[in-house]
Amino acid sequence: PGLRLVGLPLGHILHEPGEAIRDIYFPIDAVISVLYVTREGATAGLATIGNEGLLGISAFMSGSSTPSRAIVQSAGNAYRISGELLTGEFRQEAEMQRLLLLYTQSVITQIAQTVVCNRHHTIYQQLSRWLLHTLDRLPENHVATTQEMIAGILGVRREGVTLAAKKLQEEGLIDNTRGRISIPDRARLEQATCECYGVVRSETLRLLPYLPRH
Repeated sequence: PGLRLVGLPLGHILHEPGEAIRDIYFPIDAVISVLYVTREGATAGLATIGNEGLLGISAFMSGSSTPSRAIVQSAGNAYRISGELLTGEFRQEAEMQRLLLLYTQSVITQIAQTVVCNRHHTIYQQLSRWLLHTLDRLPENHVATTQEMIAGILGVRREGVTLAAKKLQEEGLIDNTRGRISIPDRARLEQATCECYGVVRSETLRLLPYLPRH
């Protein structure tokens, strides 16, 4: 009964670093990026959140806030619920607590693998990984976004994203038009990316039994 359906427009910031987390969001068809923001204003993506989980882990983990920013990277809808209300359910309902902790572990895996990917793999591989993670959370086979937003999420220069996207398009792995990236052959894109996508995907499927296998 505490859930409220809300629209999440592209680029909308759901919380800034250090802000108290009062609401928790369960995306339906929206995708949210969690970013770290440096003192100079540079950003780097930590995790991608969609209909497999929720935004606002710190609320029920008693952390109350995080040093990260949450921004809508793909517009859509979500269910919003009071963090206080969900925390009460978390403490009382064993099955909900188990699922939320398993989801938290999956997010930790994603953050850790993102650090590895950013350190050891090319922008071409990082972009491929990010596209696949985003597609896993969308009902369509395309991503509506901008290269500027992708650069902010990957923590790289926009020119690097442009070159990587151009190479992917030349290889027939994506169809890149203004504000929209379509993936004509997902299997080939999976082959082009680094092992980081597979590691995160396999662990997420292991931890979250309710997710569809595809």
